[in-house]
Amino acid sequence: MATARAVVAAYPHIQKTPGVCGGKACIEGTRIRVLDIVGLRRRGFEPEEMLSMYAAPLSLAQIHSALAYYYDHLDEIETSIREGRKLVARIRRDRVPLPRHRRVG
Repeated sequence: MATARAVVAAYPHIQKTPGVCGGKACIEGTRIRVLDIVGLRRRGFEPEEMLSMYAAPLSLAQIHSALAYYYDHLDEIETSIREGRKLVARIRRDRVPLPRHRRVG
């Protein structure tokens, strides 16, 4: 029986594991995707500020490795970001409003 095995890229602290976050690049041992770190950076957060933003303790080396991975894999990460935005837009467009309940008496 085959087992799922992490595929480790040439980036310390970054891994792609089938079945974890859709196989997207994540910080090793977490479900924090590279694109999550990129999103924080785009919102103006410095790597040092990101250290305390997740329940999982991160190191500065992990954050910088995620950013390095992004800069070396722009097409991959930008495509993931665009796909995520399209999914959110589709969900918002297709969502059915919940029925309002009337209060009784």
